[in-house]
Amino acid sequence: MAGLLSPEAARAADDAKAFVADHEARMKPLEIEAAIAWWNANTTGRDADFKKKEEAQNKIDAALSDKPTFDKLKAIKAAKDKGELKDPLLARQVDLLYLAYLEKQVEPDLLRRITAKANAVEQQFNVYRAKVDGKELPDSEVRNVLKTSGDSAIRQKVWEASKGVGKAVEADLKDLVALRNEAAKKLGFPNFHALMLTLNEQNGDELLKLFDDLDALTKKPFTAAKAEIDTRLANKAGVRPADLMPWHYHDPFFQESPAVFDANLDAPFARADINKLCQDFYAGIGLPIADVIARSDLFEKKGKSPHAFCTDIDREGDVRVLANIVPNEYWMGTMLHELGHAVYSSKNIPKALPYVLRAEAHILTTEGVAMQFERFSKSRAWLEKMGVKVEDGPAFDATAEKTRRNQLLIFSRWCQVMLRFEKGMYENPGQDLNKLWWDLVEQYQQVKRPKDRNAPDYASKIHICSAPVYYHNYQMGQLFASQVHHAIAREVYGGADPKAVIYIGDKRVGDFMRKKVFEPGRTLDWKGLTRHATGEDLSPKAFAKDFQGKA
Repeated sequence: MAGLLSPEAARAADDAKAFVADHEARMKPLEIEAAIAWWNANTTGRDADFKKKEEAQNKIDAALSDKPTFDKLKAIKAAKDKGELKDPLLARQVDLLYLAYLEKQVEPDLLRRITAKANAVEQQFNVYRAKVDGKELPDSEVRNVLKTSGDSAIRQKVWEASKGVGKAVEADLKDLVALRNEAAKKLGFPNFHALMLTLNEQNGDELLKLFDDLDALTKKPFTAAKAEIDTRLANKAGVRPADLMPWHYHDPFFQESPAVFDANLDAPFARADINKLCQDFYAGIGLPIADVIARSDLFEKKGKSPHAFCTDIDREGDVRVLANIVPNEYWMGTMLHELGHAVYSSKNIPKALPYVLRAEAHILTTEGVAMQFERFSKSRAWLEKMGVKVEDGPAFDATAEKTRRNQLLIFSRWCQVMLRFEKGMYENPGQDLNKLWWDLVEQYQQVKRPKDRNAPDYASKIHICSAPVYYHNYQMGQLFASQVHHAIAREVYGGADPKAVIYIGDKRVGDFMRKKVFEPGRTLDWKGLTRHATGEDLSPKAFAKDFQGKA
């Protein structure tokens, strides 16, 4: 009879259901424990909390590395690959669990060594503060000096001090790279970079092709934009454009657009309540986040991570943000970004979905949503409609438009450096990594290396240590952000100009995001979700319109 399963299919379904149920029963408590430990470590910086974080991760690794359990899963996946598993939700869970368990199929001692080393490096980042003339500078002060000082000597001191964390973690990072590569090779992969792409359902050749296309698309407009930026930076510093050095840019990595144009984008935020703006905005589009704010840790304190992140503790709605808010445009954008992650979480992914599928489709899709909302921090129309006074609106508009456009270009070029550096580092860790880093910075960012400098500046970027083979997803997220925003302009606003669409007070936007982006959870991979949300495969087309004004 139609609809009856064959004995093989029925057995495959029973085996898969039993495995998934057992996995959730074993792993959910461990994952919650690890998430809380991770949160505590990053909010306090205490040795004891980092020790608990390490211990919690070791428990997860031990559970996922269990060989008899993996052998059961391999048999279930083999049946699934033969077409015996007919339930698509079960099949998707089997695929995802196979990748999660595969990563851990190495000796437990090796996993513990990797976790211990990664934990030590992350703690050093949390407690490190740039020190200039005997004074410790928080990250916000480093950024302020690089943004405002006209003294090249002071800028150089602060920039070099900010890079000091690279020297502090260099040896541990090299050990960590070796350990990660050792694990990858034991699993049959040439290196850790190749392993991570596979675990994240990405193809290395397709990825390089995409980034080569982006290089060709952005090189000419980036070069033109940078020439204008360099002229203004040089005038302020009293040097020739050809003599600009890395410390003349406004952040330590030149990953952001320098504030060199006429209007001060920070000015509207000097007296603004960034938390309230975020709460009002997200509530207005039907995605309230007041409960997230209440659980979060949002201001600077000693020992706390100087960065920002959002974490979903339990896939049941306990979502939190760590931040270090200062009243400026950077932190307005950062909070919109992190709360974008928050709304794309178990707050809005249906609890009816199985636990394994109750998360974002992919890291690039959650980064894309975060970037989609982040962009409003540079919109005068958005600010004024949110009740923030903007002095000299036309000047703000002109500066914001250039800054927004330049930001897309600058960040794209920075992501080229990160992708290609990490690929090169894991493929050949014994090479001169300092040289590789600066070769890529000069090629893609057109920033000169300091003469005679031989320091591990690559190691001062926390993602290389603590979020390896992740960064390319930010740029893919930018493509996703543009594509989803253009779909909203087309489908919600009747084909309006995407640059004029600002969402405020429009719950149709929240409905679109829930139905098209959030509700599928991990039932779809990133390619499938992009098609579901936008009707097209991921491409640079919408992104190009956002920085070029044309396709």
